[in-house]
Amino acid sequence: MAHFLRIAKSGSYWRWAELVAYNITIKWQDAATFFGVKTLPPPAVARELLTKSTADEMKNVVNYKLLRYMDLAMEPVRTGSAEESAVDDFAVHLLTLLDYAPRPKMASTRTDIPLKICGEIRHAKTDVCIVDSNNILLLIQEDKRHKEMKDPSPQLIPEAVATFQANDRMRKTRSRACIIPDFPTFYKIPITSQLADSVANGHYPTEPTVVHAHIPDIPRPAPCLSEGMRPLDNRRVILSCYTKHSRNS
Repeated sequence: MAHFLRIAKSGSYWRWAELVAYNITIKWQDAATFFGVKTLPPPAVARELLTKSTADEMKNVVNYKLLRYMDLAMEPVRTGSAEESAVDDFAVHLLTLLDYAPRPKMASTRTDIPLKICGEIRHAKTDVCIVDSNNILLLIQEDKRHKEMKDPSPQLIPEAVATFQANDRMRKTRSRACIIPDFPTFYKIPITSQLADSVANGHYPTEPTVVHAHIPDIPRPAPCLSEGMRPLDNRRVILSCYTKHSRNS
């Protein structure tokens, strides 16, 4: 709202109040609406990843590493430890396997992006991002709710704004994915010049920004954070979402 107090904050300190202050809302969509297809494509992975549960059952070393990285990334969810690097390693391996970063794109970790906000410079740091030679194309943010009561959704917005400010401003920011750590939420964040300028100057944008988001429709939603992609039925749905998302990125 126009009367909300706006102060210069780095991306990691954004909460829902900042979204209200900059006229941003999140609208949840089902898979058909979000991805624009009636049926998701089959997962673009080897069959053994869809039929065998554990890393030790994998014959292919790439698939073995994916599930080992997944196990390490899921460890903080069970124990509350703070091994962020394990989540980053898993995200990079998964995105590479699903062809999010074909040549000349690259997966980069812990990228620090300057964020102009309220006339000052702060920072938005990604956990993982996909880049090409000129621009940041895709942002990945870890969900840290297993160790701190903080929703990751608001933190994606300043990262997208900072990316827009850094990229060619003629472009709109494209879809974003939030890793949780192996249970994702997918986002489409349409950053405009008005929103980027409003954040930069600490003003309320008259044009609303609607962020679209999707959570995979898995058989057992309640334990999604603790189960992730370990159960094969979850894994198939989630990897189908990733496959479609990678083709749109």
